[in-house]
Formats: sequence, C-alpha cells, structure tokens
Amino acid sequence: MADLSSQGIGRSVANAAAHAVQGVKGALGVGMTAKRQQLNEIAVQDNANTTLTTSSGVPITTVDDSLKAGERGPTLIEDFQFRDRMAHFDRERIPERVVHARGSAAHGYFQVYESLSDLTRAAPFQDPSKKTPVFVRLSTVQGSKGSADTVRDVRGFATKFYTDEGNWDLVGNNIPVFFIQDAVKFPDLVHALKPEPHNEIPQGQTAHDNFWDFVSLLPESTHMLMWIMSDRTIPRSFRMINGFGVHTFRLVNANGVSRFVKFHWRPVLGVHSFIWDEALKTAGRDPDYLRRDLWMSIEMGDFPEWELGIQVIEESEADKLPFDILDATKYIPEEIVPIRYIGKMTLNRNPDEFFPETEQAVFHPGHLIPGIDVSEDPLLQGRLFSYTDTAFHRVGTNFNELPINRPVCPVHNHQRGGFMRHTIVKGQANYHPNSLGGGCPALASASNGYVHYPAPVSGRKTSNRPGSFSDHFSQARMFYNSMTETEKGHILGAFSFELSKVSTIGIRQRMVDVLNKVDHDLAVKLADNLGVKAPETSEVESSTKVLGVAQSPALSIIKSNKYDTIRGRMVGIYIMPGYDSTVSELMGALTAAGAVPLTLSAKGGPVPDASGSSTTTPSFTFSASSSTQFDALFIPGGRKSVDALLENVPALVQIAEGFKHLKAIAAVNEGVEVVQRLNLMVKTAEDNSVTVDYGVITAKGVGTGMNGKLGKAAGMAAGAVSGATSKASIQPGGNAGGTSEWITKFIETIAKHKVWDREELASKIVI
Repeated sequence: MADLSSQGIGRSVANAAAHAVQGVKGALGVGMTAKRQQLNEIAVQDNANTTLTTSSGVPITTVDDSLKAGERGPTLIEDFQFRDRMAHFDRERIPERVVHARGSAAHGYFQVYESLSDLTRAAPFQDPSKKTPVFVRLSTVQGSKGSADTVRDVRGFATKFYTDEGNWDLVGNNIPVFFIQDAVKFPDLVHALKPEPHNEIPQGQTAHDNFWDFVSLLPESTHMLMWIMSDRTIPRSFRMINGFGVHTFRLVNANGVSRFVKFHWRPVLGVHSFIWDEALKTAGRDPDYLRRDLWMSIEMGDFPEWELGIQVIEESEADKLPFDILDATKYIPEEIVPIRYIGKMTLNRNPDEFFPETEQAVFHPGHLIPGIDVSEDPLLQGRLFSYTDTAFHRVGTNFNELPINRPVCPVHNHQRGGFMRHTIVKGQANYHPNSLGGGCPALASASNGYVHYPAPVSGRKTSNRPGSFSDHFSQARMFYNSMTETEKGHILGAFSFELSKVSTIGIRQRMVDVLNKVDHDLAVKLADNLGVKAPETSEVESSTKVLGVAQSPALSIIKSNKYDTIRGRMVGIYIMPGYDSTVSELMGALTAAGAVPLTLSAKGGPVPDASGSSTTTPSFTFSASSSTQFDALFIPGGRKSVDALLENVPALVQIAEGFKHLKAIAAVNEGVEVVQRLNLMVKTAEDNSVTVDYGVITAKGVGTGMNGKLGKAAGMAAGAVSGATSKASIQPGGNAGGTSEWITKFIETIAKHKVWDREELASKIVI
C-alpha cells in the first residue's frame, strides 16, 4: 500500500466517504464522556497566542543555534536551553512491551442492552441508558514496535472500562485459547517465539527453528497452532477481528451468587482476513496498514463497533463439560453453551497523542470491579502477577496516576511516594487504622466494596496438573473439522510455509507426527510438502475423545459471516482521460452503501471525463498504489480511457493481482477489454448484457450519460442496500434492474469479501 499520508489519503478518503458516513456520525455522535472531560483538563493546544518555552516555562528566542564562545567556537555548558532539549530527547523512550509491543488504540464507549443485575453487580452491566467510557488497544504479539501490521500473528484485544467503581480491564486476544496451560511456561514460550537470540532473526513471525522446536515438544499448544495457522491471524482490518477474554472468569451478583463466564467480542462488520500472498505484499508496501485503517475509519466517522457476548456456566454444570473450563487451551463451543450478546462497544475518537495515551496505557487482568472475579485458571493466576510487575518496570510505580490509566471515580488510599508521584494528599495520617485523620478514608461496606468470591479450595500443595488438563488434541481436531475445504487448504499452506523455514529436519518430522494426532490427511499432505516421512497410520482415534460436538460452524470464518454489508470497504476505480459516466454512477451507489470509492490514474491532477465537462482528481497514482489496499476494483468504459489503460503496465499488474487475491472486479463497456486482455479465464459480457463469472462482473451497453451526477440507475442500485449509511445491509435478492443490474451484482460480490470459488483458477494466473 502506498504511503497514504504523502498521498493525502486523509483528505481523499474523507472527501470520498463524506456522504457515506454522514448518517453514521449523526447517529452515533462523539459525545463527551467522563474520561474525555478528564483528559481535556490536562491537554495542551498550541495556537497563535502561545510562545515556545523550555520545560520549566522560560520563553525561548531560538532553537536553531546553541550558545557558543564565538560564532565558530565550542558550545558552552551554560546553555541550559540546549541541555533541557537534549537531556529530555535522550530519555524520550521507555522500555517497549515484551509482547504486544506494536499496537494501535482508540477511545469509545460501551452500552449494555439490558440490565444484567441478575448475573452481576458490575457497573457497566446495570443501566442500558449509561455509556461507559472505554479505551481499546489492538496489537500484534511477536514483533517489535517497528514490525509490520499484517504478519501472521495473534492480535491482542485489550479493553479498559472506566467505570464508576474503578477501572476494569478485559485483556485478551482475537483467539479464544492459548499456547500454554500454566503461566510458569510463559517465559519459555516468549523466548521461543521471539527472534532467535544469536542473530535477532526473524522479526514479526514464528517461522523459525526455535518456535517450532518448542511447540512440537509441547502438545498442549496444538489447539492454538491450528488457530494461528488459520486465516484469523492475517486479518483484513482491526475492525474485523473477534476479541476473547481467553480465560474463565466469574460474574457475581449482589446476593453473592457466582457463575462462570467467558467473554466474546463480535465485530459488527464481520470477521474477514487477507489471503497469505496479500498479507505478505501488504507488509512490504504498507507496514502500517492496520493501524492506518483503524485511524482513518474513525476520522471519517465510520466508527468500529463490536458486540459483547457472554457464555454463562452455572458452577454446578462446569464439571459436566467434556473438558476443564480452567484450561486456557480449551474453547467452549457455542453448541454446548450459546453466546448471549449483551451490549455494544463503539470506538469514536482517536488518541490526541500516541505516546501518553497508547504507549503509556497499562492493561492488567487484575484490574477488576465489584461483580467480576477471577477463576482458578493457572494461566490467569500467573498473569495477575506478571502484568502488574511489567507495568512497574515499563511505566513506573505510579502508572495508575497517568492520565490514560487514571480512573474517572475518586481514588483514596495510603499509597505515597514513588517515581513521578502526581497526587498531593493533604493530611497527616498515611496509614490505616488511624485516629489523627479521623479514620479516613473509611473502609467500604460489603455492599459497595470489592469482595472476593469465597470459592472453596482444598488439596495438598503440588506442582502437578489435574488429569482433566491432559487432552491436547480433541479440540484441535474439532477446530480443523469445522473449517471449509478452502480454509483447510489455507491451514495446510500456512503450516507448509512456516515449517519450510525450519532448517532442522527432525523438528519438521516431529511436527508432522504431532499433527497426525489431529488429522491424518493433513499430516500426510504436510509431510509431502516438507519432504519428510509421512505417517503410515492415523493416531487420531487414540489421541482424541468425543466432545459432544464434532464440529462447530461458528469457528469457520466463511461459514459464520453474514456477508450483508460493504460498509467501510475500499473500492479502487481505474480512470484515465476519457472515462465514461459509469464512474459517477457507481461512486454514488457505493457511497450510499457505506463503502469508500477511491480513484486511481497514471498521474496526479484533474482527469477529464469523456464529455470534457467534468474532471476527477485521483486519490492515488498507479505507481504509488497497490491492489492490496482495496477490497474491490472497477474498470469503467470510455474508448480513450481504456486504450490508455491497456498500455499502462502498473495498472494491468494491479488488476491481475486483485484477481489473484480473490477480490470482486467489475468492468463495463470498453473496460471489459481489460479483463479480456489479462486472460483471466472468465466469461465476459456480450453486447447489452451483464455477466458474472468467478466474481468478475462485466457489462456492456450501460451508463446514464449523466456525468458528475448520480443517475437513476445508481439510485436504484443504492436502493438495493438497506439503511445505507448506518446499517449498510444488503437486502437478499435486491436487484436494481435494468442498466443498474451490474452495480447490484458488484455490491453483492463485494459483500462476500473474497470470491473463494475462484482460488484454484486464480492460482493459474501468472503476473
């Protein structure tokens, strides 16, 4: 993807999407939450009346030259302004996070659909009219702060709720399970997945000997490996990922009744991913792709949304499940415990400054509020220690006083001192109990304070794991069996890519043998790809047990998506001088459906249409853009425009690449010749007809003749989209009819995200 900032993408996208998001902005609004008000109190905005100063407030007359003994003499140590600037500069960096170092964040709010007082007394779940401020950080795991966004990796999904009773942090990932069962293995895991210590290679990926040596010797990681090798670890957008709390928590109501709970975030836009080649090329062309996508969607007013779901398990039922709910390598299928969606989160404001907000934000699973408690999950128990410990090291003792971490409710305690203490507490007594301070602050009562749930505990001290943690392959098999054949092929391809990077043949062989306990056919095909011995017989039956659910369709991205919206999708439109009226026709329909149409041309500057009465200034040039930044591509008609396009190699390469990446493609009138020229092996339209073949929509004899205006056909096509700006849902069977049929078909194909049945055909295209 091109450097969008240098291309003026902010203005281009915002202008193109202004109509599409107007209704969204009006419906959601940014609002002024308690957290926003708090942050505004310490925010600084420079203007024409401000003067440059030192950090101690002394006005500065120059920052271009240091104080010297003569114009060509040495710099003098008495130049306190130089020392002030340089000393601070030398200390501007803090330790980066050991994992999840690269991330993006945004502010927003959560609103529950109805009171959950029967389940929990937690503040965000009581009042449907209340908006609880949130701050969400989305991240990769393995790479450093400077790594690429679109590498194959787990994505962190951390949410801080600023409630009236303190901060609650729900700190999870976009995958509901984890590599290990006990936190004591966490240092080994991170050492293994990080770049190898002798050469600091590779960055941002696990395709190396150390990682696969470790996991091939750790059977409990097998389930997680299946998820990582799936398309869920190469997401199209942060706005299109799930979030999971991973662990089992407790909901506790006002009567002290506890139930186990699993937390799920479901994106309103659906879960969508890149294909592998697309992710690789995007990482090289625009390493900031995901963070830019999140930022720009919020700037445009197309606010990302997720629904929060819960799986509630009565304590009396937990032991009846065919796995241990305290085991973080296990997932509770929706067929066994349905997910109840209880509220929606909306992200509607970008940070004002990255470092003090996104970088200094601290998330900790031990930040709990009354009504939410932890379980005995040994991985969670270890995180309760580790996250606080790393925050003290990375940010400092008083990290909770930093503006982004500060609660919106009053804070009163006897904690004093420490580096960078902000709060000034009046009074003599700094201990409890006291009489000199009138016994203040007083202890909370059990009805309004935090009370740990009195879970029964028994047994002898031991370093052993329970037998209920011993099944490592049944759920891995369930996950694999839940995939479509397309998704299974992607998993095989991912294992093949990663393990082909492993130089130690014994590690490759061991991993094949492990996967033979999940699926024999997968192991045999992988062995063939890697050049190692294929297992002769299956070990599945001896390694797995009956879970009550052979497969769960919800685990498949392709099976579980609704494909009913194109909101936020980027559509590239290829124009050269002399393009026809179908450009304005399509742009109107796409904008009405919530998509973002963006034009490309050979050069910058206004491009005239066929009539010469209207021009379009392209968002990008061919040489500074890529098909990977778009979800769909359109080639309009116009004899002169198409003739020029047929001679432009960068444009032709982009379109062919878009075909290989399974994107929806539309070409009309003379533009159909581009599809034919590329030999894409699809059927194309004859005169005055519309043809759809493998996600390529071609049409001839179409157009309104109304350059620069939304014609009747475009309006009819937009009518096939329900709730255009706020819901952008496509009505089943919606057909604009007449000349707009091609637009309707194009929109329906874009909504499918990828044309999966084209994959085999696309593999034969040579670019």
